[in-house]
Amino acid sequence: MRLAIVASVLALVLAVLPAHAQEGRQSKGQTVYVPVYSHIWHGNLDSKQKPQMLLLSSMLSIRNTDPNAAMVVRSVRYYDTAGQLLREYFPQGVTLGPMASTDLFLEHKDDKGGTGANFLVEWNAEKPISEPIVETVNAYFFGPQALAFTSPGRPIAPSGK
Repeated sequence: MRLAIVASVLALVLAVLPAHAQEGRQSKGQTVYVPVYSHIWHGNLDSKQKPQMLLLSSMLSIRNTDPNAAMVVRSVRYYDTAGQLLREYFPQGVTLGPMASTDLFLEHKDDKGGTGANFLVEWNAEKPISEPIVETVNAYFFGPQALAFTSPGRPIAPSGK
């Protein structure tokens, strides 16, 4: 029952949030901050004043939305709540052709990131292209209980490459 309430509240919050994709925006590259939730707190506080913890799996999705040009994902860095680098992906870069995508997966049992974990995604292109969609899908699916929500990325800087 509690999980259903959490899911309902999250669905309501996500429904009223403004869309982060900006139609028609173009760029030659960006650094994108993407929230990740390896776990969330929920329920009531216990005798030690701690809420219950629900572990989530997370999938980072990077989607080239340009139908005519490629983009290069230069790096993806995964940080924990304290801002410590946990992992780096694509150190040699990966090219996404027009309308192509790639993803990374964090297992349900991987709780190292914490509630404030994040990815920094750096990408660039040879010419301005339509901005990619960069987001995480955070999920919990066990038995009859299910919870899933997205966390949109937000550009924080133009790409330096």
